[in-house]
Amino acid sequence: MSPAVKYTLGRLGLFVLILVLLLPLPLNILVKAMLALLVSAILSYFLLSDWRNQMGEQLAGAASRRTEEKERLRAALAGDEQAAAAGDRLTLQDTPDAEPAAADEKK
Repeated sequence: MSPAVKYTLGRLGLFVLILVLLLPLPLNILVKAMLALLVSAILSYFLLSDWRNQMGEQLAGAASRRTEEKERLRAALAGDEQAAAAGDRLTLQDTPDAEPAAADEKK
């Protein structure tokens, strides 16, 4: 399961748990919800720190991949042939039917 999903479900679970624990108190439901939000935020800071760090690493990795791809695309648009070739996911030589198609064109 993705660290972002685990962390989000953990935060939501903590909020619901605290809200259920506060239901017997004679307070307005909005006050209970605000208290549950505050307490669950404080508890999640301490209890879910590992999942939060994993999620941060995942997001940082995704951001660095996007930045590298963006730089490669800019270089390719500027005329850098190597950057354009590095971004090709599938070349003509890698396709299994490349030779029969080339043979048909010659006839």
